[in-house]
Amino acid sequence: MSQEPDRLFAQPLPEVPDFVFNEDVVRVFPDMIKRSVPGYPTIVENIGVLAGQFAQPHTTLYDLGASLGAVTQALRRHVRVDGCKVIAVDNSPAMVARCSEYLHAQDAMFQELLPVEVIEADILALDLQPTSLVTLNFTLQFIPPERRLELLTCIRQALLPGGALILSEKLRFEDAAEHELLTELHVAFKRANGYSELEIAQKRSAIEKVMLPDSLEQHRERLLAAGFSKVVPWFQCLNFASLVALP
Repeated sequence: MSQEPDRLFAQPLPEVPDFVFNEDVVRVFPDMIKRSVPGYPTIVENIGVLAGQFAQPHTTLYDLGASLGAVTQALRRHVRVDGCKVIAVDNSPAMVARCSEYLHAQDAMFQELLPVEVIEADILALDLQPTSLVTLNFTLQFIPPERRLELLTCIRQALLPGGALILSEKLRFEDAAEHELLTELHVAFKRANGYSELEIAQKRSAIEKVMLPDSLEQHRERLLAAGFSKVVPWFQCLNFASLVALP
């Protein structure tokens, strides 16, 4: 399927609106995420590998905040356990429609993939079935902070013994100098991927009230408060990280 380059913020905007996952974003999202999130392809592919260690026979696997289904596709490539099913959930109609197209294309390329159901829904209102694996791949940072513990608690209660939550997030840092350094290095990463100073500035303005990152310490404390027994960071590149939380 054709993918457009991300030029959403290339021209000066009289007023930069808050970032939303609409059809304009969907059209350029693969290019946007690759050029904006260091380590993203590695995270996605290895979520599939990690899932293969935790997925249990005849259980549901959840990709919450699935966007275009990159993680769902990785789960289907790597999980080889009898009777599993993936449920991919997103609240953006445009994302859900394109995600379904991508998964249909994957079906045409591979045989014996896990069955998948794509749902348009608010993950905060979702009634989770017993599950052996849940992924939140750069999703929690878009949930209102006051409801993040509630969501994680629901996930923990649905997780079966031996299962796991894989949580990927942009991080902020408690130490001001560390935060400034990693922010500057992230900007350098985006410059190296062809974004102009105008694009970087306007994208920052669009997303700063919508995406609210936590520190690694906050994530760990919240996950433990939700009932998880162990939190293990398995990946970090600049200010982006992924964790495994065990019940």
